[in-house]
Amino acid sequence: MGRRLCLVTGASAGIGAAFARVYAKQGFDLALAARRADRLEALGRSLAAEFGIEAVALPEDLSDPAAPERLIAALAARGRAVDVLVNNAGYGLRGDYADQDWAEQRAFLQVLVAAVAELSHRVLPGMVGRRYGRIVNVASLMGLMPAMPGHGLYSAAKAFVVKFSEGLHLETQGTGVHVTAVCPGLTRSEFHDAAALREAVEAAPAWMWMSAEAVAEAGYAAAEANRPIATPGSSNRAIAAFARLLPEEWGMALMARQARR
Repeated sequence: MGRRLCLVTGASAGIGAAFARVYAKQGFDLALAARRADRLEALGRSLAAEFGIEAVALPEDLSDPAAPERLIAALAARGRAVDVLVNNAGYGLRGDYADQDWAEQRAFLQVLVAAVAELSHRVLPGMVGRRYGRIVNVASLMGLMPAMPGHGLYSAAKAFVVKFSEGLHLETQGTGVHVTAVCPGLTRSEFHDAAALREAVEAAPAWMWMSAEAVAEAGYAAAEANRPIATPGSSNRAIAAFARLLPEEWGMALMARQARR
């Protein structure tokens, strides 16, 4: 049997690039998807040389509703099926919902919700048929907590990813397919720069931060163990547990106060 293939979206930097490295290290060929072709190609060349695998760059903008179908079709044209799907592509929008342009919100939902669901739907039947598959959905600690004003759509999208993953996890029991939602907290990456949040989050204490590499390693281990939810980092797990215990009204009040700060 040839090497299995791992498709990573949002692979050009941060957690996506870290997941690509983890799976390359495990001997998987890579399909790397993101908007920045130059970064994808450079990452693919580097990982192929280091680990002796094959890597293909598939530049796509997942805000285009036709992009998921194109990605899978491009791999099928190469005679490849997806054995591992890492749904990592995403970004943040800052500001009150009513103040933001709907076209931006629609594109956001396409990337963080619709593309996650469609790519999973397109690869899942083949995984079940081959009795092997991994779907790793990168959610967020915010998907496990009360929503914060100014970031409500992000929290809602990540909460969807968590519940979607839990449902698929239950549906695929005994099929050889593992589905896991990874819920990182503050992670060193370009995410906060793209969302214009760098200044705000830099005030967070050092113990709250994790590296993208540590998040990806934890996500890989959780997927192999067939755990439905993975919250990397002991501090993040403590925060998630505390959020579950809080009455909803208290949690919302806490998040509102945090947003004002």
